[in-house]
Amino acid sequence: MIDPGKGKLHDLRMHNRKLLDISGVKNVESFDSEEFLLQTELGHLTIRGQNLHIKNLSLEEGILSIEGLIHSLAYLNPGNQAKSKSLLGKLFK
Repeated sequence: MIDPGKGKLHDLRMHNRKLLDISGVKNVESFDSEEFLLQTELGHLTIRGQNLHIKNLSLEEGILSIEGLIHSLAYLNPGNQAKSKSLLGKLFK
């Protein structure tokens, strides 16, 4: 289990389900207009929606802003690597 008290910073701020500001972003694994897969300080995060696009990205600062209609946010279980690989495998087919 990930301990949020270990000094890793990761915040999410959503505005009217149309703008999502995220800090603690380490990498953008993949993205399209319906799904983003991010590596954050506290694990992999999947964002799903419609007409999603990057408004602002700075990996040096670890920040990302996404615009579009946001339907869901889900963290992938870091202990279940098989599930993560199958999701990545589906994305790259």
